[in-house]
Amino acid sequence: MRPELAAKLGENVPRYTSYPTSPHFHSGVDAAVYRGWLQGLDDGDEISLYLHIPYCDKLCWFCACHTKQTRHYEPVTTYLRSLHAEIATVASLVGGKGRVGAVHFGGGSPTMLKPEDMVALGTVLRNSFEFLPGAKISVEIEPNDMDDARLDALAEIGMTRASLGVQDFDPKVQKAINREQSFLQTKAVVEGVRSRGVESVNLDLLYGLPHQTRDSVSSTVAQALTLEPDRMALFGYAHVPWFKKHQTMIDEAWLPNSVERFAQSQIAAGLMLKAGYQAVGFDHFARSGDALAVAARTGTLHRNFQGYTEDRCETLIGLGPSSISQFHQGYAQNMPATAEYGRMVEQGGLAAVRGIELSEDDRVRGWIIERLMCDFAFSAIDLVERFGEIGQKLLLQASSVALRDPARLLELNGDSFVVPVENRPFVRSIAARFDKYFETGKAKHSVAV
Repeated sequence: MRPELAAKLGENVPRYTSYPTSPHFHSGVDAAVYRGWLQGLDDGDEISLYLHIPYCDKLCWFCACHTKQTRHYEPVTTYLRSLHAEIATVASLVGGKGRVGAVHFGGGSPTMLKPEDMVALGTVLRNSFEFLPGAKISVEIEPNDMDDARLDALAEIGMTRASLGVQDFDPKVQKAINREQSFLQTKAVVEGVRSRGVESVNLDLLYGLPHQTRDSVSSTVAQALTLEPDRMALFGYAHVPWFKKHQTMIDEAWLPNSVERFAQSQIAAGLMLKAGYQAVGFDHFARSGDALAVAARTGTLHRNFQGYTEDRCETLIGLGPSSISQFHQGYAQNMPATAEYGRMVEQGGLAAVRGIELSEDDRVRGWIIERLMCDFAFSAIDLVERFGEIGQKLLLQASSVALRDPARLLELNGDSFVVPVENRPFVRSIAARFDKYFETGKAKHSVAV
């Protein structure tokens, strides 16, 4: 590997599931602003819903999600009352405008919910919002939670995509991250959702975990491929103990260095490509007929807080503590503290406490970053035609990046700026060149690869 690229492996940069990224949100976007954005939706708008379940019955030490461990169900019951209250308030403000094209249940562990609570949640959503025919319903599944009753409940709410966390099948790695989950457990859940008519299965794998080696990663990918998933996500473990204190349970001496992490990622990607999967962006893989792969080929791939998506809805409404909503005007984030979130919504209020309103410069930079992250390229002509004078200004910056960077991470090819194939693993670092907040911000981020 060229030395200048090897140096990029340990660079800390955002994942760019939004632009501007959440560390730059501020209290100027509050519940009043969020209320206006909800009321301003048009009848023809397509909406995505994200529901956050901030509880797990066992805390995985690698996790950087907003969640907490509970061994009792009472806090979950209390939380669900709050979530139902927020749904009612948001639906009343939307006032029947917009139609839901996608729903994503995330966490935490959504499958920790009792079957009857999951069914009730699905019912209240359909009673509160108008759903498009064929709306996609995706659920993040923790295999250790699953039984037949929960599988039946997920089928009843109309789940169309099951996303299973795998991480790594090696017992030593699993013990180090406090997530013990056998291959047979995972296989049983995959078979369970498919027997109930779910056609799309996604598996999440990680590299860069404690005690992981190239051999263990290869073995995990090989086992995962036998389950014939429709999609696979390959994420680098984000070690951020300053942000998530439970990650201090992982001894940093157990972690592979940046060069080893890169080798693990390339081995895993190579095995997926060899098995016939298409690369989607820099960390997803899909069967060629999958909607995500089709979107990647046709230039209609998008990126939001759930990662790569074929979801075309411009409006994303986040429900639950810490959830982020996305509108044409900007982003709004709910109160992260679960108890305080509950107090804010149970009397008919909204829980948005921070966010950011987009400037036209933000929109242009956000478009460039999304196209780089999705297509590894963007058209100079398209940039100027879409954004005029501000697009012209960013065109000059792109030209400077392409011509002056000795690493040649970005090249001008005809009328397009293109990330060469060999540099695609570093696309987050390239995107950061167009992030005006990055150099001045104080936020810490995970490593680039």
